[in-house]
Amino acid sequence: MAHIDRRGVLLGAGAMLAASPTFAQPRETIAASPLATTAENQAATFRNQDLARPVRTIRAGSRPRPLPPHARSLAGLSFESGGATRTVDDYMARRRTAGLLVLKRGEVALERYGMGNGPESRWTSFSTAKSMTATLTGAALQDGAIRSLDDPVGRYLPRMVGSAYQDVSIRNVLRMTSGVAWTEDYDPTGKSDRAALGAAMASLKPGAILELMASRPRAVPQGTKFNYSTGESCLLGAVVAAATGKPLADYYADKVWGPAGMEADGYWQLESPDGLELGGMGVSARLRDYGRFGQFILEDGVAGGRRVLPEGWRELAGQPDSEATGFGKLEKDYPLGYGYQWWVLPRKAGTAHDGAFTAQGIFGQFVYINPREQVVAVVWSAWRQSWQTDSEFETYALLAAAVEALRAG
Repeated sequence: MAHIDRRGVLLGAGAMLAASPTFAQPRETIAASPLATTAENQAATFRNQDLARPVRTIRAGSRPRPLPPHARSLAGLSFESGGATRTVDDYMARRRTAGLLVLKRGEVALERYGMGNGPESRWTSFSTAKSMTATLTGAALQDGAIRSLDDPVGRYLPRMVGSAYQDVSIRNVLRMTSGVAWTEDYDPTGKSDRAALGAAMASLKPGAILELMASRPRAVPQGTKFNYSTGESCLLGAVVAAATGKPLADYYADKVWGPAGMEADGYWQLESPDGLELGGMGVSARLRDYGRFGQFILEDGVAGGRRVLPEGWRELAGQPDSEATGFGKLEKDYPLGYGYQWWVLPRKAGTAHDGAFTAQGIFGQFVYINPREQVVAVVWSAWRQSWQTDSEFETYALLAAAVEALRAG
């Protein structure tokens, strides 16, 4: 499928560091790479990514946001998919679901765990972290640390001056329309850009990612073509860190994690010990805290009575705003559009997903936001392939049924 290879971690099989005493002693048996798991160790690997790379803590605040039960439980939910009626249990078994949370107006309508997880388990984000990095870009804009989304990358990252990224706007990095050459695939020869990024990460060398990004040539004029690039999300994270003068994990803690009422610390994987966070992946947190992040976005970036994101950021980031990122324009036979590091479901008045958008990560990770219906959902999965299109659209069918059931209630 055309869009199997565009959503996730950078490392080819075996490229990630194995767990070592430098970081922590293993609590469970994990694979050396999340791309090289067995069915038996995959969940443990996704639970314990703090053993694979150096990390920085995303500190929780002292006042967790309550998530009370909703008046209507979705425990008995059923939905249609593939010509059959499915239940939540069917879905979790078929799609190797490790966590499932549905909130309506901040109240829990469904909360389930699988694959050995429980309420205190942390699970890795893969590319759902891209949406978090984009959110921190909005926070930096609201703070004035970033002057304008139309500022060039080179204004904040002197390392990129003289490169193809020098004059690329932050907005076009958010859209993934930089026009800079990048191949986001699992090239078996190891020559893809993503493989190169995996090698940069494996080196644990400070600055290796920016060095790689500075080497990429221009392919087309910026703003004219969507091209998914995890490297660009890492570049975006570097812009935010440079603009704010803070590591992403600390800025996230100060602006979102604490004010939005997360119940537990999370962590973010780093390029090198005490180095740059991986803006395209590497956040791990509890299921309910992913849900609180989604609720923060749903509420347009207001937390603890204070505005963290610019007013209207939800609509700006959660909808396509260019021809290149419009619905059906991203890839052949793929109906979604792209916002600012969020995937956007097709608009159709009256349908369950009208106006909805979602973070996505390989192996089946989702943070789904539906402003019109006031629904947030989180899905953790351990798919055995990096992307399964049938699983993606079955997930959307499940979420549509949840939205409609809660609407009726």
